[in-house]
Amino acid sequence: MSAIAHAVNGFRARARAGRAHVFRSRFRLGPGSKVLDIGSEDGSSIAAVLQGAGIAPGNVYIADIDVESVERGRRLFGFTPVVIPESGRLPFDDGFFDVVYCSSVIEHVTLPKTAVWTLRSGREFRRIADERQAEFASEIRRLGRGYFVQTPNRWFPIESHTWLPFVGYLPRRLLVPLLGVTNRVWVKRTSPDWRLLSIAEMRRLFPEARIVRERVWGMTKSIMAIKGLT
Repeated sequence: MSAIAHAVNGFRARARAGRAHVFRSRFRLGPGSKVLDIGSEDGSSIAAVLQGAGIAPGNVYIADIDVESVERGRRLFGFTPVVIPESGRLPFDDGFFDVVYCSSVIEHVTLPKTAVWTLRSGREFRRIADERQAEFASEIRRLGRGYFVQTPNRWFPIESHTWLPFVGYLPRRLLVPLLGVTNRVWVKRTSPDWRLLSIAEMRRLFPEARIVRERVWGMTKSIMAIKGLT
């Protein structure tokens, strides 16, 4: 199992480095630029992405539902911590940020965390997830003059949250109990809070963005919606 985890983590690290290169090639930022990382955890990811950009640490806002994570980011990097609710409007004016960065987060904007194991209706899950993901995308577009939103591709055969083949294609009534089993025996554990998006759905959520595909083995592994600064 450790060999599998080592191999996958190496693969993920290379993918993150590739996305960081895409980000830096499309946004020229300086000391006064304001950047928001939504779903930041402790800000380690955005710190790596912005390395060498010269942005004042206080101008990097890390936003997450976990208080301890953003406070740790403040201590580690000097970033500005923002605790946010699971859904709803963020406490900033329109266009407050030069760039909103959001990596592997929007697919988790679905159910309240207390309901992810109990709701097994695929139809109800999709209805709620559609509404919350649309609201989340609208907030990103409202807050940033530019944005960078990355998410795993629904149709890539290896599901990124489980590291298992074809799991992303299962109906929810089968997915939830399956994860209850795999979380006990498999190297990668996850919560069934994700709803993966397709390229068409990302275009609908971010209509003014350029869609960039991250390819692996000739297939689209993840999708990036990018709107440059105007």
